[in-house]
Amino acid sequence: MRASWLMCVFMGALVWGQATGTAPAKPEEKASPAAAGQSATTLASSAPAAQNAAPMGGAAQAPAAQKEGEEKPAVKPEPPKEVPMDAVVLTIKGVCPATGSTAKAAAGSKATAASAKTAAAKKPADCETKITRAQFEKIANGLSPNVTPQLKRQLQQALPRFMAMSEIAKKKGLENTENYKETLKLAKMQILTQELQRQVQEDADKIPAQEVEKYYKDNAEAYEQFSLDRIFVPRYKTVTPAGEKEEAEEKEENKDQKELTEEQQKKKEEEEKSKEARDKELREKGEQELNKLADGLRARAANGEDFATLQKEAFAAAGTKVENPTVNLPKVRRTGLPPAHSAVFDLKPGEVSQVISDNGGHYIYKVVSKQELPFDQVKDEIHNKLKSESLKKQMDDYNNSYQVVANDQYFGPAAGPGGPQRMRPGMMGGRPTPPGAAVPAPPQGAPAPSAPASQGAGPQAAPPAQAPAQPPAQTAPPSKPN
Repeated sequence: MRASWLMCVFMGALVWGQATGTAPAKPEEKASPAAAGQSATTLASSAPAAQNAAPMGGAAQAPAAQKEGEEKPAVKPEPPKEVPMDAVVLTIKGVCPATGSTAKAAAGSKATAASAKTAAAKKPADCETKITRAQFEKIANGLSPNVTPQLKRQLQQALPRFMAMSEIAKKKGLENTENYKETLKLAKMQILTQELQRQVQEDADKIPAQEVEKYYKDNAEAYEQFSLDRIFVPRYKTVTPAGEKEEAEEKEENKDQKELTEEQQKKKEEEEKSKEARDKELREKGEQELNKLADGLRARAANGEDFATLQKEAFAAAGTKVENPTVNLPKVRRTGLPPAHSAVFDLKPGEVSQVISDNGGHYIYKVVSKQELPFDQVKDEIHNKLKSESLKKQMDDYNNSYQVVANDQYFGPAAGPGGPQRMRPGMMGGRPTPPGAAVPAPPQGAPAPSAPASQGAGPQAAPPAQAPAQPPAQTAPPSKPN
């Protein structure tokens, strides 16, 4: 089987587009053809023994006769048999096997290499190239750390076309053209860049267990978990603005009137100003009342009154209809509330916070319980955080190792807010990705070369604990924790 750099580029475009949102699995050790053959031999030799043992077991455990009228138990389908590593999984007719060292490297067996020596004497129509499972997986694993069934099927469909077309291109001498050589240079650089990102990712994953445990001890507060009750008092009352009914009636009366007279227009403007003044007055009065109510509710909460009862009272005063308001928040850690609310985490269980106000309203918290998460529960989270920091640092070092000075007279003005389109494999020499090939992506977890990864917000690596549920929408809804 022959391969070319251009083929690798197209296959890279196909494979990297299949990257998922999850962290990549560690690459498995690639089985050598010899090991594959040995495994197949072992399986073959053990098969007769298993077959001989089966009748004995069947005789010893013969099922009881089925009673008349009983339903036959459902027969579970047998799992698919494992395909041996030396089994042929893909046959391409009309493409001659590669010759020489290329064949030996690709095939990994003397038989395939020997058959390749006679390929030159055959016509393409009489040729066929056979690819074993070991050979196919070597290609797939070399291009992607996570080979999915969908990826295997796509590669199976694309590989024969690439092999056949590349052979035709070679016969036409296209590999000797300047355009091919220049494209190949860029392809090599992009493939090496991807390999570097993959290696950086693998290196970043090697976090010593002692370092993970030390981080846990040094940042104990980050792994405290709190159970909180909360009362929310809206900042403004939900009221029907003054004059709304009159305005609706006026619109109904004047819907067929295209133009107002000068006197009518002046009257309308005066009424609108008067309405705005009344609305503002009512709004400010309601805000003052709710401010006072929040202070009173806080004092009553500190005296031990039920939070759910106080929350109902707050909503009723604000004109918000909620039959069964929820006051108990999901368990949170120190990053689970807005920074302005962080003083809550300094309270002891049973204590009630002062009133915390922002543009959305007023908040009163009570610490129900506090616990320290065990190390075993958060060690994977810490590992991923340290891995992410190490990955970012290495990529930042590489990205900052060079500077670029561009001639704007030649390249034109800088791109807009979206930035320039990033060069991707499959766009070599400005050529689009082949039809059916997905747009590739860099290895999972690797920051984009043109921009550093976003920095973490604190010691907690995983996304912050679920933010407190917001009360129903108000005239001016409370700001969401960020």
